[in-house]
Amino acid sequence: MSEITTPRELFLHELGDILYVERALVDDALPKLIGEVLDEEFRDGLEKHLKQTRQHVVNVERVFESLGEEPEVESCLGFEGLKKEHEKMVDETASELIDLVDVGAAARTENYEIAAYESLRRMAKGLGEDKAVELLDANLKDEKETLREVEKIATRLSNESAKQAATA
Repeated sequence: MSEITTPRELFLHELGDILYVERALVDDALPKLIGEVLDEEFRDGLEKHLKQTRQHVVNVERVFESLGEEPEVESCLGFEGLKKEHEKMVDETASELIDLVDVGAAARTENYEIAAYESLRRMAKGLGEDKAVELLDANLKDEKETLREVEKIATRLSNESAKQAATA
């Protein structure tokens, strides 16, 4: 890749980065989590978020289009690290604790996406790209709501796990 020398180039690079993340979530990560989790509420929430994430892909592609650019994916090392960490934890954890592992992975991913969308939104605003801001805001709103839901589920699962450990 050539050197990034303008704010627009940086914005496009970061936009390609989040497109990579959203597509990877749709194509692999979320279906894998849905297949792993045992908790019905958590699974339902992941299925809902998979539908939202499909729209996030469309929204990011529309941002590229609003800029007169073809969507271009940039490999995201941060997300790949999150995936590798999750895989390692799944391999090292007893099956009855996988929901706790997965809810942690979901929270970390949501926080990563929120940070990315907040940064993209600031850059789009600075570049005067109002349509991009609007589309990025829609995704950011969904990510924040999903994180709130994940945190509620994480608290419940942690409390249930602690109670089970206390009675064992």
